[in-house]
Amino acid sequence: MVLEKLGSSIYETLKKIFGATVIDEHIVKELVRGLQRALLQADVNVRLVLELSKRIEERALKEKIPPGIPRKEHITKIVYEEFVRLLGEKPVSLNITPGKRNVFMLVGIQGSGKTTTAAKLARYFQKRGYKTALICADTFRAGALAQLSQLAAQINVPIYGDEKEKNPVKIALDGLRKFERYDIVIVDTAGRHKDEKSLIEEMKILQKEIKPDEIIMVIDGTIGQQAAIQAKAFHEATPLGSIIVAKLDGSARGGGALSAVAATGAPIKFIGTGEKIDDLEVFDPPRFVGRLLGMGDLRSLIEKVREAELKIPEKRAKAILSGKFTLSDMYEQFEAIRSMGPFSRILKMIPGLGYELPEDLIDVAEERLKKWRVIIQSMTPEEREKPQIINSSRMRRIARGSGTSERDVKDLLKQYKMLRRMMKTLRRKRFPFFGRKIAY
Repeated sequence: MVLEKLGSSIYETLKKIFGATVIDEHIVKELVRGLQRALLQADVNVRLVLELSKRIEERALKEKIPPGIPRKEHITKIVYEEFVRLLGEKPVSLNITPGKRNVFMLVGIQGSGKTTTAAKLARYFQKRGYKTALICADTFRAGALAQLSQLAAQINVPIYGDEKEKNPVKIALDGLRKFERYDIVIVDTAGRHKDEKSLIEEMKILQKEIKPDEIIMVIDGTIGQQAAIQAKAFHEATPLGSIIVAKLDGSARGGGALSAVAATGAPIKFIGTGEKIDDLEVFDPPRFVGRLLGMGDLRSLIEKVREAELKIPEKRAKAILSGKFTLSDMYEQFEAIRSMGPFSRILKMIPGLGYELPEDLIDVAEERLKKWRVIIQSMTPEEREKPQIINSSRMRRIARGSGTSERDVKDLLKQYKMLRRMMKTLRRKRFPFFGRKIAY
């Protein structure tokens, strides 16, 4: 989960405000100290922490409270607004010009997650209907082309590269000629460790020759405040159109990276939130801060549900709602839930729920889903369509085949029966689902 430790620490600090009977100067100062501790532990720059906490304290003690709003809610609003101010007031989108090829060049230090991010970005645009392609212009790192080719194959996006060619400019230009009729072409370039000057020079030459519409820098979110130094160096060499902060899935130092990069003025447009190819999201400061503070992000949740929705034909929808709900249908539901990401991340988008549910409870639910998927996979097509035929001997066979216990199989069948009853209830209530896409 993105910056989970920082978020839970801030959430616990804010809860003290709501638990207090009287909000006085002592409570406000205690809130500020709690916020300072949480931010410093997340490797946010000391100067930024002091500036942020000073503004929160001054506003909480001196600002006039609007009529009808409780003081507790007003202080929470102040904290939210100041965090948004720190990270950026609003999202900045990539500039896509319809009707022409848009070329994006990715740059960054070796090990920043650049190659993986190139594939994630390709996937992001592919899901939105753009004809997308990848070019591997990294001639420095052995295996770079193989890695990007493997990722491209996963999402069925074409890729161009040449292991024998050592000139990255030639590779990039050849690739651009090959993908002339594409909407979006993403060029992955070489990274360096120590020899950063040659990396900057190569970046300048590539920019001059291929004339990308935008240069995107990928920064490793685990490096904390050091991210600002990298962003500044690249930004001065060639103005960066945008920055992607990668590896924010659980990084203790992610707060430092985000705040440091935001302080340089270079716009953060995406953040990497996990290892999967779909774990890339637009960096929307208000929504991000809302999740961080435990206020949820229903807009992102709805978008994820839409991406995961199942297109069910009207005939099948009527059959399901009349009680003809099979284990095959249930399996499709599990697949849709899985495509939305880990349970913990989904729950964090629900206001007030993300930090309230015990972690072990979430883990148990996620583990159970995994088991049930394997159990259904171990069934015959007939058993999936007619679960009522599953007797004791079939149950033993399914348990052995899925590496689970008979109790696990019974639990699945019990859950299936409950869902089936629920579908019949929906039918009786005459929900107008027929002929639509039913999202799970």
